[in-house]
Amino acid sequence: MTVDLLLRALTDPGEPPLRPLPDQVARLLRDLDAPPRLAAHLRAVHDVSHQLVDWTARRHPAPRFDRDAVLFGAATHDVGKAVHPAELSGPGSAHEEAGRELLLAQGISAELARFAGTHATWTGPDVGFEDLLVSVADKIWKNKRVPELEDLVVTRLTAASGRTAWEEFLALDDLLGSIGEGADRRLAFQASYPVQRPL
Repeated sequence: MTVDLLLRALTDPGEPPLRPLPDQVARLLRDLDAPPRLAAHLRAVHDVSHQLVDWTARRHPAPRFDRDAVLFGAATHDVGKAVHPAELSGPGSAHEEAGRELLLAQGISAELARFAGTHATWTGPDVGFEDLLVSVADKIWKNKRVPELEDLVVTRLTAASGRTAWEEFLALDDLLGSIGEGADRRLAFQASYPVQRPL
């Protein structure tokens, strides 16, 4: 039963369709017997991250950023909730370090595993543009706006483009507003899967 629900969460196209997780991530979630809701959540955030990186690449050839790292980071940012499933439905940050350690133990590079630990903090000195994009995806998938985080993205975009901060803010605001319009459907998709693994 668990495998069937997890498999469905990984493969159900959704409405509108959500992109599948990378094969490596889907295998990891199956190996961990992850809660189906975790797979659904990671798919929703991963799908939103595609929209963010596509827009960023079209509008801003610079700053140069690692598109694949953002997509992988979004697909794995909450993987530690496989170990701390209570954090799927309640507060907690134990999943952050647990996720980073879990990914490292699976042979994932520290460069990619970091997103599991950085997706909830964006003010540290080592936070890169990729980290900011993963953090934005993790918020906007449910239409949550975080002005401080968005301001950091605008600052990076302004420095790279030479446009005014106001121009960059308006463009990003339009994008996030558009992505946010699909939040109800993404939330419904996630909610259709159980938090706990069925017995």
